[in-house]
Amino acid sequence: MTRRAGHADASSWGYLVTAPHQSGPARPEALAGPGSGSVPGADCDDSDLLAALLDGMDAALCAFDADGTVTHWNREAERILGWTAAEAVGRQGLAGWAVRSADAEEVTARLMAAMRAHGRQVHEFALLTKDGGRVLVRTQLSAVPGADGRPAGAYCAFSEVHTQIDLERSIALSEALFGDASWGVVLVDADLRPALANAHAARALRSGRTALLGRPLGELLDQGVEEIEGALQHVLAAGAPPAPTDLWVTLRDQGGAPPERRCWRSGFLRLASPLAEEPVPLGVAWLFLDVTAARLTEQDSARLRFRSSQLHRAGRAVAECEDPMEAATLYLDFALAGFADHALVDLLPEPEATPREPVRLVRAAATPAGTPGPTASPATVRGGIPVPYAEGHPALQAVERCGSVRAVSDCSEGWAAARKWPDGTLHALSTTLRSRGRTVGVVTFLRGPSRRPFDRADATYAEDIASRVAASVDLAVATGE
Repeated sequence: MTRRAGHADASSWGYLVTAPHQSGPARPEALAGPGSGSVPGADCDDSDLLAALLDGMDAALCAFDADGTVTHWNREAERILGWTAAEAVGRQGLAGWAVRSADAEEVTARLMAAMRAHGRQVHEFALLTKDGGRVLVRTQLSAVPGADGRPAGAYCAFSEVHTQIDLERSIALSEALFGDASWGVVLVDADLRPALANAHAARALRSGRTALLGRPLGELLDQGVEEIEGALQHVLAAGAPPAPTDLWVTLRDQGGAPPERRCWRSGFLRLASPLAEEPVPLGVAWLFLDVTAARLTEQDSARLRFRSSQLHRAGRAVAECEDPMEAATLYLDFALAGFADHALVDLLPEPEATPREPVRLVRAAATPAGTPGPTASPATVRGGIPVPYAEGHPALQAVERCGSVRAVSDCSEGWAAARKWPDGTLHALSTTLRSRGRTVGVVTFLRGPSRRPFDRADATYAEDIASRVAASVDLAVATGE
């Protein structure tokens, strides 16, 4: 929108034509300005100031006395219609020069009606330009009362209809965005603090619309604040990015609600004042939509495709292995990629349908303790010393339950060492190895601090791996290898 479309709405035009030293509406003599029938004895400086104010308006304005004679014509009216103030002031009405003769009667009737009416009258009609063209304008007519309260004249403020419609559209758009829009809208000032927010944004930030205003974003968000503030600073300095971006944030714990990690599809727009000579950033409009569910679904689908591909590749590789125990460790090598940092295989001395108490497990294979990653070590000699697992160890529980057991560190010192796991382990998942109706052992996957805890989908994947590993181990036991 151009600068002229940014002027005040129609209701403000009447206030702009009131002289600074007057408490009531301006009279036609005052509207005329110096040299156009001003009140005798009026202060010259006030008249000059009034004339400057009227000529500097972004709205076109003309004033009439009680007889309908033009007493003032400002520069915006000259710009729109082409008639200068010298050509317009002193003419009787608008008929024959600014209005077609066919429309003159209607326009004059509206003008006279405005002098007798209370309040402002808004109309739309066509005016003539000096070169003979026509322009559709939206006018606001209002009476100017005299000292005795009787109509002493009227003023007519007008602007081109398309300009006014553009302004109204902008206002309507703002009202709609900050009403009940289905996405969040936040206006952030130059200090990166929310200055205005709609209801959707307030709900997403777990705050009231007024409660979040003026607060640093760090008080509302736990993680992702640096990314958002960096984006806002970039927009203030260089303008809006070419496309929306996904920002992952974690909301702070407020009112007992647990922290949530959310993905917001965000777009940014730099706001600049249309009234300044040079663009002055007023802030940033931040529009966002919660796409967490869609992004999590995409991540789960990508993870499932990768894991299926790994199992397919593992099956092709295992088909070429002569040693069943080597095949078991090969399955683990393929499974570890993107899944866990370490893997341990502990076997029962003899496969049993129901393991007897106390359960003893012997280490059969393990990844290197120092470096996370694949490449499980070769199978150890069977019949070795059992691993000294304490009572209630996840591996023992998995054997007893014939299922999967997940464990998460309590961040205490020595938590991993007490469970005979490599240092730095924070998350564990133990899954029983079952083949031909018997338990042959347990496989344990371990994750460090750089990975998230195991979830139910991870347990399902681990059980799929365990069934393949168990078949290879059972074959090794059956063949005496």
